[in-house]
Amino acid sequence: MSSRRDFFTGAAALVGAGLVSRAGAATLPEAPIMSSAATQPPPSPPNGRPYHPVVTLNGWSLPWRMNQGVKEFHLIAEPVVREIAPGMKANLWGYNGQSPGPTIEVVEGDRVRIFVTNRLPEQTSIHWHGQRLPNGMDGITGLNQPPIMPGKTFVYEFVARRPGTFMYHPHADEMVQMAMGMMGFWVTHPKNPAHHAVDRDFVFLLNAYDIEPGSYTPRVNEMTDFNLWTFNSRAFPGIDTMNVRQGDRVRIRAGNLTMTNHPIHLHGHEFEVTGTDGGWTRPESRWPEVTTDVAVGQMRAIEFIADAPGDWAFHCHKPHHTMNAMGHQVPNMIGVDHRGVAEKIAKLVPDYMVMGDKGGSMGDMEMPLPDNTLPMMTGQGPFGGIEMGGMFTVVKVRKDQKPGDYTDPGWYRHPPGTVAYEWTGAPPGAVRHDSAGGKPDAKATIEVTVRKPTGHQGHH
Repeated sequence: MSSRRDFFTGAAALVGAGLVSRAGAATLPEAPIMSSAATQPPPSPPNGRPYHPVVTLNGWSLPWRMNQGVKEFHLIAEPVVREIAPGMKANLWGYNGQSPGPTIEVVEGDRVRIFVTNRLPEQTSIHWHGQRLPNGMDGITGLNQPPIMPGKTFVYEFVARRPGTFMYHPHADEMVQMAMGMMGFWVTHPKNPAHHAVDRDFVFLLNAYDIEPGSYTPRVNEMTDFNLWTFNSRAFPGIDTMNVRQGDRVRIRAGNLTMTNHPIHLHGHEFEVTGTDGGWTRPESRWPEVTTDVAVGQMRAIEFIADAPGDWAFHCHKPHHTMNAMGHQVPNMIGVDHRGVAEKIAKLVPDYMVMGDKGGSMGDMEMPLPDNTLPMMTGQGPFGGIEMGGMFTVVKVRKDQKPGDYTDPGWYRHPPGTVAYEWTGAPPGAVRHDSAGGKPDAKATIEVTVRKPTGHQGHH
């Protein structure tokens, strides 16, 4: 099991070797580093053409400099430590201090120049997923370009030809580097800020990791049995809420670079899929949904009017994807009485707890976990434990949330009479119905005729 200290030991020499000379540094734009895992407020564009900035959930947007009309960005591929949620950190690879890397925002028609410095212990590259660009800028090591060796800086330059939502990730040792968290979001805004305008625009990537309990570094050779499912490398309750004003038109863009699909579900509202990584969908092609499937390598942009106040769940609808630190080898113990065995085990293992005989709910139980390990289901709400983890967060819709204010308004205050409550009256009696007349009859029985299947001979 590797520690965080071990993780950086091998990279320390490379970081020093990767620094460019002073003369070279003078020609490079700054490479800002972000250490906070909190959602950063969207920055207004300091120069260039105007646009409505996006909000990267538990992330940030990369600043640029203008150089003779070209927007210049600087990405540093490097080892990072990412807090998955309070109580757990992971040794990942990413960009500019975080995994995923910062969101890149440009405007349709911008000429963009991206400097990529490699501070990893192996070669890398960057593929600009979904972009229209010269073939030699597509980022496939060996096919379109030489690899970016440790300590080297490469330059990518192209025109952002079409508006939309894209991703970036390596195409060098892809299995390892993407499993270690190397990916980021790219948004190309339309020339006319009024086109596709919304009041709130959130973006994030879907990620999956296999990190053994008590460990820090993902197992990169895993193909199916992942145990941490995240939004922007954060697991609930470490995922920030999406806070909006009642009546806002809200867009949420989610990109999937995991190894499985994710049916993303919103409570309390209907939405339409308005964009893919192939572009914006035509209005006549849209239909109302409450769940949309985001397949591997895809992006989906959904839009809705936040007209229903409250705290609305937003999550992947695969149940195992809203839990943490799971394995597939756990037996189903529902209905098994193992009290006698538990007493004997407890004499040998003082912290042993009976689990699963009544279901998987943890309730208020707390069991000892290895260091740097998240509980399977955690997070507290106004009525107690939410019993969710992984790909889960909340859309908070408030009437008094000010435009441009993304701060957390706290839990929703339900109007009187609008919260489900316990029935304390007498339970209803059991009533059966006569199959012939439909009249209640406590002694009536129902006859059922069963016909065995005879195959499909003679039927067309």
